[in-house]
Amino acid sequence: SVSVHDAIKTGSDQRDQYIENYRRTLENLGENGVKLVCYSFMPMFGWTRTKLAKPKSDGSTAMAYDFDVIKNMQAEDMFDLMNSQANGFLLPGWEPERLKKFQVVKEQFRGITAEQLFDNLVYFLQSIMPICEKYAIKMAIHPDDPAWGTFGIPRIMKNKEDLVKLLKAVDNPYNGVTFCSGSLGSDPDNNLVEIIQTIKDRIHFVHLRNIQHNGYRSFEETAHLSSEGSFDMFQLVSELHQVGFNGIIRPDHGRTIWNEKAMPGYGLYDRALGTAYLQGLIEAVEKNSFK
Repeated sequence: SVSVHDAIKTGSDQRDQYIENYRRTLENLGENGVKLVCYSFMPMFGWTRTKLAKPKSDGSTAMAYDFDVIKNMQAEDMFDLMNSQANGFLLPGWEPERLKKFQVVKEQFRGITAEQLFDNLVYFLQSIMPICEKYAIKMAIHPDDPAWGTFGIPRIMKNKEDLVKLLKAVDNPYNGVTFCSGSLGSDPDNNLVEIIQTIKDRIHFVHLRNIQHNGYRSFEETAHLSSEGSFDMFQLVSELHQVGFNGIIRPDHGRTIWNEKAMPGYGLYDRALGTAYLQGLIEAVEKNSFK
């Protein structure tokens, strides 16, 4: 992952400087053989949860999002909520130094529209595509997590329509998507299979995880198995195989199990189980395709 500076997202007077920095970073990565970069264009916040260690019936804990908790909160309160549950870990995107300048960041995004945010994303991508072409670096934008706006700030990568709009606006094979089942699937109105079928070869990276919907804009993360959540993981792997995806897949997020002390969502044990499970699905899908 290579983060995008807020100046680029807001289109401030400094954005060209930070885009040039990004171009130089890509050149350095390209010189060292890196061919895939995951990034997001989420404004002000990155991923958001209201519970980082929700107890589950199997004795594990997992991250969760509850709209009833967040609907009456102020944006500033999210830092305290997230960091108070961080289990001693420094959460990416929620660092204390970001809180110190939060009012500045908040002011930068004040009044920005979805159209302006989208235009700034297009400007950024058009600026870096020549470097991507030179080094064959695929840019894979990560969908918004969760897939809706928060605290009055729009989000622009939340569904099939948003993804298609971006791929058409910068119609370059190096401009692609990180298909994240958990982020896109946070909105039950998003048809994950349809999204795979629509964007096909512009999927450059895949994050596979399962979640359980618990009501309006409320969900919790689960084990990767289809039986544990709201997604048919076998169907998702089948569709990825069907459209010819042959890139990198990772078991994105997981529960905390077996008393492991881990960063919320990134315990080694459950993600290892997820890896084994997904490998089994891939083998089954590939062998069934030859029958």
